Amino acid sequence: MPRLVVRTLIASLLCMTLASTIAACGSGDDDGGGGNARTTARADSGAGGRRGGTLRVLTEEDVSGLDPGVTYSSAAFNLLSGTVRPLYRYAPENPTDIEPDLAASQPQISADGRTVTVRIRRGVRFGPPVNREVTSRDVKYAIERGFNPSVGNPYAPTYYGDLVGVDRADGGPIAGIETPDEQTIVFRLTRPTGGVLAQATTLPLSAPVPQEYASRFDDKPEGELTDYGNWQISSGPYMFAADANGRALGNGIVPGRRLELVRNPNWDAATDGRPAYLDGIDWSVGNEPNVAGRQVLDGSGLTLGDTPTAETVKRAVQRYPEQIFFSPGAGNRYAALNTAIPPFDDPDLRKAVAAQLDREQMRLVRGGASIGDIATHLLYPGVAGFEEAGGMRGPELDFLANPAGDPAIARKYMAAAGYPDGRYTGRETVEVVGVSGDPADKDSQLVDEALRQLGFRTKLRLVDSDTMYGRFCASPKARAEVCPILGWIRDFADPQTVLDAAFNGTTISQEDGTNSNWPQLNDPRINAAMARAELVVDKQERAEAWANIDRMITETGAAIPWLWDKQPVISSKDVRCANQLWNQGHCDFAYSSLR
Repeated sequence: MPRLVVRTLIASLLCMTLASTIAACGSGDDDGGGGNARTTARADSGAGGRRGGTLRVLTEEDVSGLDPGVTYSSAAFNLLSGTVRPLYRYAPENPTDIEPDLAASQPQISADGRTVTVRIRRGVRFGPPVNREVTSRDVKYAIERGFNPSVGNPYAPTYYGDLVGVDRADGGPIAGIETPDEQTIVFRLTRPTGGVLAQATTLPLSAPVPQEYASRFDDKPEGELTDYGNWQISSGPYMFAADANGRALGNGIVPGRRLELVRNPNWDAATDGRPAYLDGIDWSVGNEPNVAGRQVLDGSGLTLGDTPTAETVKRAVQRYPEQIFFSPGAGNRYAALNTAIPPFDDPDLRKAVAAQLDREQMRLVRGGASIGDIATHLLYPGVAGFEEAGGMRGPELDFLANPAGDPAIARKYMAAAGYPDGRYTGRETVEVVGVSGDPADKDSQLVDEALRQLGFRTKLRLVDSDTMYGRFCASPKARAEVCPILGWIRDFADPQTVLDAAFNGTTISQEDGTNSNWPQLNDPRINAAMARAELVVDKQERAEAWANIDRMITETGAAIPWLWDKQPVISSKDVRCANQLWNQGHCDFAYSSLR
C-alpha cells in the first residue's frame, strides 16, 4: 500500500529511523540480529505431512497475471504450481533436476539437439467445467497461445523461438509442434537448442489449456487482452474457487482482497507424485507488513507471502528461530539505468552512480547479512557460471569495489562523462520508480539519494510492484530513467535464464508491460555472444560462455547489482513449509502441511 516517505534520506537519518529494528549502522558485516547461523529451520521435502486444514497466506501486495500463459512472477508461479501441471517441475528441495509432472517420463532429445519428444501421462483430467482427460493437443495449444498478441507471453520468444514456423506464430498452429497421438508431443527446432527447450517446459506456459473452452477468451480484437486467467481451468490438485461456469473472478480471485484455492475434484493422486495434504489455501491481500509478520510468528496456520520487513526478520531470528528459513539462491537484485535515453545512455554516468551507491546500506534496511550477500555481478550463487564469472569477488570492477560506495571513484567517472566537478549539470529530471512499502521504499530512497548526491534532479515515484513493472519499468514508452529495486530469479537451472531475457537487445519489447530487458541494453557484442552461447551444449563450456557474458554486461554499468538474495520466509509454528528452493523459498502448496 502507498506510504508517506521522505524524499531526501541521508545515512545518519536512516540509522536513527531504523534504530529500533537494526542493531547498528555502518558495519558491513552487521546482520541486525538476523544471522541465519542462529536459525533452525531447514529445507523440507514435505514427506509424511498431516492431511487436512487450510493454509492462510498474508501479503501486502496483490498478485496479478494469473494466466499460466501470461505470468512471469514468483508469487504467481507459487500459486500456479498447485493449480496447473506443466510438462516438468522441480521438487521443492531440489532446484537442479527436473522431474516429470504432466509428462510420463524424461524428455527425449535427438542427437542433433533439434527434436524433443515428450510422452504425456494418461488419466490426468481437467477440473470443472471442462471435466475431460488432458491430451497432447492441450499442451500444443497452451504453447501456441503464448504467441497470441492477446496473451503475449514474455519468455516464449526466448525459449520457444527456435521452433519451426515460429516466425509466423500469432496464436495459431505452429508447424514445429506436432501431436502424432494423444499422449505424444514433438518439438522440431531450427537450431540445436533442444536441451534449453526441454528445461523451459518447467515453466507454466507448457501447462495444458483446453482450446474449446479457452479460445473464446483468447480470440480478441487487436489491442485487447485475454481474460482466460479469470476463468482458468485447473489440471493440478487445487483450483481457484469458481462458479459452475468456471468464473474465478469474484469467487477465488478477488482483486485487491483475496485469492482462494480449493481442491480440484478431478485430481487423481495416482497420476501425480505430490501429496497435496492441504484442503485449501486462503491468500489475503492488503496486510500491513509488520502487523502481518507478527500475526504469522505468533499465530497459527499462517505463512507470509511477501518479503518480511527488517523488523520481522530480527524478531523471528531472536525469538522464533525455528519459524524463519533463509532460502539460498533466491535470485539477484539490481538497479536498472535506462540506456536508451539520456542521461544514462552514457556508460560513464552509469558507472558513477554505481560507485556512489551504498549497497551495504541497501542490504541493511532489509535485515543485514542474513538476507543475502552484496552482489558484485549478475549471476548469483548456485547458478552455473557463477564461479567462472569470478564467484563472490566478481569481475573486480572499480565502480563496484566498495559496497559502501566510493565518492572518489564516482567523481572519476563523472569527470570522464564531462562533469569535472563531480556533479551533473543537465537540466532534465530523472524519474526513479520504486516500490512502496517496507523495505522496498527505503531501498528506493537510497538510490534516489545517491543520484541527488551526484547532482541529478530526481522525481521519486513509489508504487506497488505490479505498477512498477507493468506501467513503468517493463514499458519503454514510459521512459523511466531508473528502476532501483528490480529482481531476477532463474527460470530454470541454466545461466541463460538469468541473462538472456534480461539483457539481450533482441528481446526488447515496446509493448506496455512486456519488456523484460529493463535497462534496454542493446549492445551488439553482447547480443552476438549470447547467440553463440545459446548453442553451446557442453555444461562446462556453457558455464564459461555465460560467465563471460555476465562480465560483459556488468562492465556496462546498465544494471547495478546490489544483492544476491537469501530470501527469508516465515511461517507459524504449526506450519510445515516445504520451501520451493527453485522459487525464492515460498511454501509449495502441493507439499506443505499443517502440523
